[in-house]
Amino acid sequence: MRVVVTLSYNGTHYLGSQIQKKFQNTIFGLFEKVLLELGIQQRVMPSGRTDKGVHATGQVCHFDLPPYWSDIKKLKRVLNLMLPSSIQVKKVTYVSDDFHARYSAKKRVYRYIIKEGMLTPFEADFVTSISQEVNMQNLNQKMQFFVGEHDFKHFKKNGSDEKSTIRIIYKAFAYKHKGYIILNFEANGFLRSQIRMMVGALLQLNEKELKEKLTDKNHKVDLAPPNGLYLAKIKY
Repeated sequence: MRVVVTLSYNGTHYLGSQIQKKFQNTIFGLFEKVLLELGIQQRVMPSGRTDKGVHATGQVCHFDLPPYWSDIKKLKRVLNLMLPSSIQVKKVTYVSDDFHARYSAKKRVYRYIIKEGMLTPFEADFVTSISQEVNMQNLNQKMQFFVGEHDFKHFKKNGSDEKSTIRIIYKAFAYKHKGYIILNFEANGFLRSQIRMMVGALLQLNEKELKEKLTDKNHKVDLAPPNGLYLAKIKY
């Protein structure tokens, strides 16, 4: 039987989520290791990957269970006992055999968290600090440039192996919550480091430069740090 697992994790001390041959210190590398200890030898298929230092509150993966693991409530409990506290299984549910965590996904939601001013030691791994004051009205106006279907060829990290750089962004908006600025992005998919590049562009470019970067002129911007980025939800 195929199951889908929803995970949350603190990505601070991991080399990203994707399984790597040379490194064990990845989210799904560790998750697969725990599954093997439970006699589950099927490969884990995630909805997508997150970079080093990026977090998740709603990452999704699927794999096939052997017949003797029919109690998925027990499976969830055991996984949470065996996984480190930085990784938590939020939900385990049965799905049809044709479900695929990546290819069945319709939309992906990410959030980026910013604080104006100095961070406390307890925020440093989870929030990005900026020195300047943010004009929320202007920020939201600029975020609307991203909405719709665009070629995001200038909003990806080098080394991306995607066949197409065209993506559809359904929603992009920002709001303040308890002293933090939350940037919300919802799309059919994102390129490698696309959101960090978009956040960097929003903070570093004016409206004219941002429009140019979306069309034909590639203004150089620095990637926003990974610690403020969260994979929030996968919609099916």
